[in-house]
Amino acid sequence: MITYLDAATAPLRNTGQIRLYGPEAFEGMRKACAVTAACLDELAGMVAPGVTTEAIDSFVFKFGMDHGAMPATLNYRGYTKSSCTSINHVVCHGIPDNKPLREGDIVNIDVTYILDGWHGDSSRMYPVGQIKRAAERLLEVTHECLMRGVAAVRPGVRTGAIGAAIQSYAEAERCSVVRDFCGHGVGQLFHDAPNILHYGSAGEGIEMREGMIFTVEPMINLGRPHVKVLSDGWTAVTRDRSLSAQYEHTVGVTATGCEIFTLSPKGLDRPGLSS
Repeated sequence: MITYLDAATAPLRNTGQIRLYGPEAFEGMRKACAVTAACLDELAGMVAPGVTTEAIDSFVFKFGMDHGAMPATLNYRGYTKSSCTSINHVVCHGIPDNKPLREGDIVNIDVTYILDGWHGDSSRMYPVGQIKRAAERLLEVTHECLMRGVAAVRPGVRTGAIGAAIQSYAEAERCSVVRDFCGHGVGQLFHDAPNILHYGSAGEGIEMREGMIFTVEPMINLGRPHVKVLSDGWTAVTRDRSLSAQYEHTVGVTATGCEIFTLSPKGLDRPGLSS
């Protein structure tokens, strides 16, 4: 039985209950997410052939420090980096290293900052130099999946509507939706209830209510949806080695729809792609 509770009175741990946040929390999330979105904007000018993901990660750490924000992934459950960098057939949780990016790669950069106790979580895809049309199309489809999912967010509707909007579009475009990972509640906790599936039926899931805050972050593959996690315990890849892409926003449910906290201040929500 799912229950909802006032986030101001909830314990600071995941109890499986759905937190409903008020105006002060929404303002805190705006500030934290603004730092994350600004960092992702700056990375648009940095991603290029020859740049290492380790250099990107170092930039993410320094950018956070310069803005009074701490990367949430740093030392989270043993993870030692300030971001996740997932290249080509890596679905998510790619670990930054010293291998340089190559012309034609696509890379997802996932950043979460903690500012004044609030978590701003977002990711974008970046083309590395000139990419093939198939890769460009995957990025276009995946971003559209994200925005269709976000458009389904409003009070009184079940979370299954988010997944249904994403799945129906992705599959109509001959792509597949990864089932192994999902969006999640976020706020004063990095990962909280509820889970937000990126597939399913509109009548499934819990009822969305004003004050809920969560991520929508579909992972879309050019091939089949199946993934596996490598021996490092983090890096998830497509089993068929097909390209994978992901975009992510943090949103809050309002009285009439939703607020996207992680929109790009420079209009670079799809860096490297035409609007």
